[in-house]
Amino acid sequence: MKKIILIFLLSSFIVYSCDKSKADAPKGSSPVMKKDSAQSSIQRNQELSKTGKQVSDFVSNGHEIQYETEGDLNQDGLSDKVLVLRKKDDSLAQRTMIVLLKNPDKTYRLFKTSKKVLPAEYNDSGYKMHDPEDVSIEKGTLYINLYDIGPYGNQFSQFKYMNDNSLVLTYIETYNMGAGSHSSFVYEPIKGKIRLETVNTMEEEMPATVETFQIKKERFLFENISPENIVTNTYNSVENNK
Repeated sequence: MKKIILIFLLSSFIVYSCDKSKADAPKGSSPVMKKDSAQSSIQRNQELSKTGKQVSDFVSNGHEIQYETEGDLNQDGLSDKVLVLRKKDDSLAQRTMIVLLKNPDKTYRLFKTSKKVLPAEYNDSGYKMHDPEDVSIEKGTLYINLYDIGPYGNQFSQFKYMNDNSLVLTYIETYNMGAGSHSSFVYEPIKGKIRLETVNTMEEEMPATVETFQIKKERFLFENISPENIVTNTYNSVENNK
């Protein structure tokens, strides 16, 4: 009889402990995680669909507009805007480029954001990597032109607005001047075309060598890629497969 009572008391204690653990746990633990995930998704969608009456509505207090340009990017007859933003208190921080499309009511909506498309403004030694830098919009294309007569060279990128509401990299060109030669690299990702040219400056006539390659066609989106990295990776891939 004592053994039966002991088993009964032990069973009751286990049931009570389990019930207490459930009671002590935050109510709706799993729903909260799902709710947080849903809220994050909603917040991202709200950010992507954010509208403002003027460009300053899209600039946080910790940032400033470094460059601003306008032009009809999506070819709807309205003048759109592209902003390059940088942190006010950190010149070495990565810059952000945002694309704003104009609405018929003269407000703007946030179209694309990228923290990768522009290289750093300064290297770790405080050297300005490209100067001047130019951003412009013309005939449905965003142009990003970076100049440097030093080690970083020139880098020209073009992003075209597509009918599927995307902004796609269509052209990259780099130009570098080194000891004894000048070299250029031209890449058209959606066509899969590459052109390499090297000019021998050691000879009086400066003869040029031109090579062309056909590779896999690629579709690179503005918000996801760094043209600088694409140039490096593509060039290395071509050199390794010669």
